[in-house]
Amino acid sequence: MLDKSYKHVTCENCLSRKNSLFGSFCNEETEDLNDHKTCSYYKKNQPLFIEGNTPRGVFCINEGRVKIFARGEEGKEQIIHISNSGEIVGFRAMFSGEPYKVAAATLEESNICFISKEDFLNLVDSNPTLRNGIMRELSKELADRATFITNMAQKSVRERLAFTLLMLDDIYKDDMINLSREDLANFVGTATETLIRLLKDFKEEDLVQTHARKIEILDRDGLLKVAGA
Repeated sequence: MLDKSYKHVTCENCLSRKNSLFGSFCNEETEDLNDHKTCSYYKKNQPLFIEGNTPRGVFCINEGRVKIFARGEEGKEQIIHISNSGEIVGFRAMFSGEPYKVAAATLEESNICFISKEDFLNLVDSNPTLRNGIMRELSKELADRATFITNMAQKSVRERLAFTLLMLDDIYKDDMINLSREDLANFVGTATETLIRLLKDFKEEDLVQTHARKIEILDRDGLLKVAGA
């Protein structure tokens, strides 16, 4: 659990910066970045931005995880991405000039830095490395999103759950997957009751083990087979 006073981390001392779009900044650029950001503690389920709002800047995750999601006509969430430490959230909207098409909220207690739209765009204009990194990130996201949509559209719910668990295992890395059953169902695109039933099946097949809400992957190859990968 994060110390709630843990707010004022500097960019120089940020362990997540090396994995971010700012990872290649020199000392002078890092100092300038530090002068133009604020850092705050976020509670679990606290929103960063909501659909329809005008973008004010970007959010860089120092510690924690954030879900990116859209809401259907009946208000049901569809999670489309989970951002990890080091990721920058909201920068895509900086370039479209349109309101947010999605929303973002913390999945756990998090420490997140904010850079205003003006300061971020100035950084992009003055730093070719950052600009090229953003272009690569946008291209990768387009390819990843196409794969995600194809998998979700053409696979059964059982296959989608296996595919999603493998994705989440990569996101959580050395930690066990820690999502509420509702959030996991919203990621898979199914009802919570169906998700719980399928998780029970996966446990009986020794593919996963659950520890309260946490999920441990026991057999990646087995999940790959179920996912049709």
